[in-house]
Amino acid sequence: MRQRDTDGVPADVNVAQRRAPAAERTHAPDNAPALESARAPGGALSLDGNLASDSGLPPECPLPMPQQSLQDKTAAAALAAQAPATAAAGVPLRRFMLMAGTLAMTVAGGYEMYEVLEVGGLTILEAVVLALFVVLFAWLAFSFVGNVVGFILILKGPDATLAIDQSGPLPVVTSRNALLLPTYNEDPHRVMARLQAIYESVQATGQGERFDVFVLSDTTDPAIWIKEEAAFLRLRQRVGTVSATGSGIYYRHRTRNVARKAGNIAEWVKRFGGRYDHMIVLDADSLMSGDTVVRLASAMEANPGVGLLQTLPIVINAETLFARIQQFAGRLYGPLVARGIAWWHGSEGNYWGHNAIIRIAAFAAQAGLPLLRARKPFGGHVLSHDFVEAALMRRGGWGIYMAPSLIGSYEECPPSITDYAVRDRRWCQGNLQHTLVLPARGLHWISRLHLITGIASYVMAPLWLVFLLAGILIALQAQFVRPEYFPSGVSLFPQWPAQDPVRAAWVFAGTMGLLLLPKFLGYLAVLPRSRERRGAGGGIRALVSVIVESVISALMAPIMMLMQSKAVTEILLGHDSGWSAQRRDHGGPLRGELTRIYGLHTVLGAALAIGAYAVSLPLFLWMTPVLAGLVLAIPIAALTSRPAMGHGLRRIGLLLTPEERDPPQVLRRANELAAESEPPPAADPVARLGEDPVLLAAHVRMLPTPEPRRRGDVDVNLVVALAKIAEAESRHDAMTLLDAKEVSAVLANREALEALFAKPV
Repeated sequence: MRQRDTDGVPADVNVAQRRAPAAERTHAPDNAPALESARAPGGALSLDGNLASDSGLPPECPLPMPQQSLQDKTAAAALAAQAPATAAAGVPLRRFMLMAGTLAMTVAGGYEMYEVLEVGGLTILEAVVLALFVVLFAWLAFSFVGNVVGFILILKGPDATLAIDQSGPLPVVTSRNALLLPTYNEDPHRVMARLQAIYESVQATGQGERFDVFVLSDTTDPAIWIKEEAAFLRLRQRVGTVSATGSGIYYRHRTRNVARKAGNIAEWVKRFGGRYDHMIVLDADSLMSGDTVVRLASAMEANPGVGLLQTLPIVINAETLFARIQQFAGRLYGPLVARGIAWWHGSEGNYWGHNAIIRIAAFAAQAGLPLLRARKPFGGHVLSHDFVEAALMRRGGWGIYMAPSLIGSYEECPPSITDYAVRDRRWCQGNLQHTLVLPARGLHWISRLHLITGIASYVMAPLWLVFLLAGILIALQAQFVRPEYFPSGVSLFPQWPAQDPVRAAWVFAGTMGLLLLPKFLGYLAVLPRSRERRGAGGGIRALVSVIVESVISALMAPIMMLMQSKAVTEILLGHDSGWSAQRRDHGGPLRGELTRIYGLHTVLGAALAIGAYAVSLPLFLWMTPVLAGLVLAIPIAALTSRPAMGHGLRRIGLLLTPEERDPPQVLRRANELAAESEPPPAADPVARLGEDPVLLAAHVRMLPTPEPRRRGDVDVNLVVALAKIAEAESRHDAMTLLDAKEVSAVLANREALEALFAKPV
């Protein structure tokens, strides 16, 4: 670790640069007297003037973050082969056991399916079904073996990865750490409520001086941007601009959203990363207790070979039935998954993009993402950056770990299938992009396996759909195509075209077992732990909840199968997902929107039902779970998006979680702050700035110095906006002429703001 002087800045950073005031390095001098002298009655925030008198940022301490090459032929392969000093000795054997178990189950399942189809010889269609079955069964078996391992480990006791002791005394932290909260067009009131709860929880540990907090805004909606700044100023007023111990809360807004979230984090590293040892990356819906934050930082200090430590986020604040299903399933079954993958991942773990702590030196040196050389949607900036960043850091010799037993890490989830699908579409494109990363030189084979499983998690949906359709075609063929009992050639006995129904039933039962047994293992793992059992409503209610969750998830599964199949098809056809903000409130889709989105599901389900019934009643009954989910897609999507359904089950004690029955302090505090009323915003962002001179002054001071532009690089929105402002007779007239992008350009430019506020109201 580099030596640091008393203010926490690396000693090898230029002293003049470190001591220069922030305004001299990153912000224009105070040259906006017209703006700061603007006064208008009503709506002003009651803030101390000094809160609006700084840039909202600490002194910069740049850190280089070079772009990595995926085709580097030098030391990458040698580094990837090195095992970090913290790597466990038995991990290769664990991986062998996992792969051997998966292979054995797949061979057994594939053989049984072959015996089902082989009667009378395999047709081409039957061979396709067999091949698909082997692939899909292997996918299920791989997950099943990991879940069984996770179940055994949970029964043995807490995870001891990197010697993190959840119940021991709180360790003393000596490093400098930053908590980064990227946000993009989110509700600022809720974001700042969660952030204040985290900040207060960290301060309550007595070690708050070791942690700074940054809000990294990529918000593009001008109204949300100004609302965000106002919420930030109120937050700083409530907790203090800079605490007596030296920790602070800072805000930075990017006007150019290059590379999305990955670019947002990378920009912070390049400007401020040299000041800190570690960064804890959050999402806008993340929550983390101060105890967990301190233990994460301590684990990084105690293990200098670790580059990244991922926690298991627990879903909280679910209201709708869909969200409560996700919350319950994640809480009950998630620990099995996490313990299993941590067991065989070892030092070649993965990164989920949030609720993780990262060693900044390792990240800056190894995780600079390259542009992918291909046409969109596969080329361009890496969307699912987390998997790639983890792979590159491991390639650089750093250990990537998971702490599956460390509690105190939380997140929220989308409120409906529709909102989940919007996010899932973006993730789908990001994961399919990884096909261009797979050939990268020097990656550890487990890192490549992470990329493959990410790709396969979406490719499996269309494979399931094809498998389903091929099975129906086989049944139709047997029903309506006249068989050849005595084909051409010498044959002493007739060939009877049929499948073995008894074996088929056993294969079906085995497949369902791989899907359902892990759920009941999760339930069994909860029973010996009194807090977990009571938090789930007790043994009986928890069991009923598992059944309810399984039934509803089974109905939603074919809906998601079709949506993911559609997403994969669109991406292969070249359709880009874009970057839309995540809806987190409870407002479900309208009836017309439901019909538009899920009408295809209903039509396909009805067609499959007719085809199955035409073949035979047993086939129709066998396919009922899939058919019901598709035919009832519209009402299922509508009902699961309603809070009333979720509240009803909660009232009778179903789908409960420990965090819901007994919320941790940080969650209670975040929800209290979020429930507080917020000042009503003005009709538009410019009007709000005009009504609040303190907010206006703060906004101007938080604007960064404009980046030098290359010749020919013109901000068209700004040029057009300035022309419209010049033609307008009043500020109101100008605002009626400007569109949202032009308003954003004005808000990001001091000269444009001067011109706009020079106009009469």
